[in-house]
Amino acid sequence: MTRTSSPPPATPGGTDSATGLSTKGLSAGSIGLLGATVIGISCIAPAYTLTASLGPTVAAVGTQMPGIFLVGFLPMLLVALGYRELNNAMPDNGTSFTWATRAFGPWIGWLGGWGLIVATVVVLSNLAGIAVDFLYLALAQIVGDPSIADLAANTWVNIGTCLVFMAAACYISYRGMETTKAVQYVLVAFQLVVLVWFSVAALAQVAGGTAFDALAFSWEWFNPFALSSFSAFAAGVSLSIFIFWGWDVTLTMNEETKNPKTTPGRAATLTVAIIFVLYILVAVASLMFAGTGTGALGLGNEDIQGNVFAALAGPVMGPFAILMSLAVLSSSAASLQSTFVGPARTMLAMGHYKAFPARFARISPRFKSPSFATLVAAAVAWGFYAVMRVLSTDVLTDTILTLGMMICFYYGVTALACVWYFRRVAFSSVRSFLLKFLAPLIGGVILAVIFATTLVDSMNPDYGSGSEIGGVGLVFILGVFLLLAGVVLMFVMRAANPAFFRGETLRRGAPTE
Repeated sequence: MTRTSSPPPATPGGTDSATGLSTKGLSAGSIGLLGATVIGISCIAPAYTLTASLGPTVAAVGTQMPGIFLVGFLPMLLVALGYRELNNAMPDNGTSFTWATRAFGPWIGWLGGWGLIVATVVVLSNLAGIAVDFLYLALAQIVGDPSIADLAANTWVNIGTCLVFMAAACYISYRGMETTKAVQYVLVAFQLVVLVWFSVAALAQVAGGTAFDALAFSWEWFNPFALSSFSAFAAGVSLSIFIFWGWDVTLTMNEETKNPKTTPGRAATLTVAIIFVLYILVAVASLMFAGTGTGALGLGNEDIQGNVFAALAGPVMGPFAILMSLAVLSSSAASLQSTFVGPARTMLAMGHYKAFPARFARISPRFKSPSFATLVAAAVAWGFYAVMRVLSTDVLTDTILTLGMMICFYYGVTALACVWYFRRVAFSSVRSFLLKFLAPLIGGVILAVIFATTLVDSMNPDYGSGSEIGGVGLVFILGVFLLLAGVVLMFVMRAANPAFFRGETLRRGAPTE
């Protein structure tokens, strides 16, 4: 029989004396399993994610795209199982930050939280960029003037429109989980319906002999080991990990769910499963319809790889192509809003436990949301996007690849934190061995290997969009800069407020026999 040393505190501000864990004053009991799953799917943003990743993934692995999606799904599932076990023991909205601190101590815990914050800030900028592109594309289709779509290519129009999207999403997130949930139900349902419509329509054209460059279905597409090099395999997995990223937002809401111990973990697992089935359907349909060639609609055409649905929606869906534009627009806008949940609540927890300045722990008295942290997330994400838009020849591709590294980093840290935290009870039962030890260990090691491989490969200036500074790839520079910035900021915080780093506000510990 086991016991954990970290029972969840029951009241806002109530602190468990053994662990230091405490609630933050958020709106408890406002999210159920359905609501958490919908927000998880929204954060992944399948329509936006697929239009941004299908092309780069085909460029990396060709027809092995479904197999790479499968490989990317496996570590996500294994890590999700570890996350669920950590949440059962320690439901705290700091997630990676809190759990890594409890397992490894304040230094690694701080960097785990930083990795999550950086990843979400990067993806917020990418989401806003996709939203801008599809806003002007949708307007061009509605008005019948193709020149309107070209406005997205104007740097300053693009940056200004991005600011409007960011401000609107920030406002909804600031108003708390009830507003967030209401908005997401409609937007998520719409994009799922349109993606299934697109897939069925593409397969119907293949069957009718009217597809652009039809490929016959092959089970060999699901064999990721058919790739010629490990670097291609690693690049593909990094991209596929990106497309599954976002399910952990369900865990950052754990203090706001109706059953903090079980609902977040179940929602995370359900989210990953639904998204996997949808991705395989769209990937196979796209390959069978367009092929991997470099023709006008081929998935190997560099001109369409950054935004595949913008090119394929018309030929596949005909006069209903406008629905795909609206689906991607709503997907990116919905995810832009729901993605604020993760970094805001992580920064809230870091402020609460004095790892960040105390102002980050502020809660809106009216909306019970992390007020200051939400505003900071919006400001930093927009600033990052503005800088990237000026520096990068293909901001979307480079931010996706940078994001892949950040995801591997903080997911890997959290998975290994699960292994270490439960080390004393891992062999007490078959269930404990599989879920608290083996699954997160395999998932964490896979992510660590992919992180290291991607970091080395991204030094090449040809990696990603080809943007470089001083002969070094921009993706590598971004990844290293963001991690080193976290290390520097961590030492600044240690000097300014050492209580957290002394273990006074959140203590290291583990379950015992």
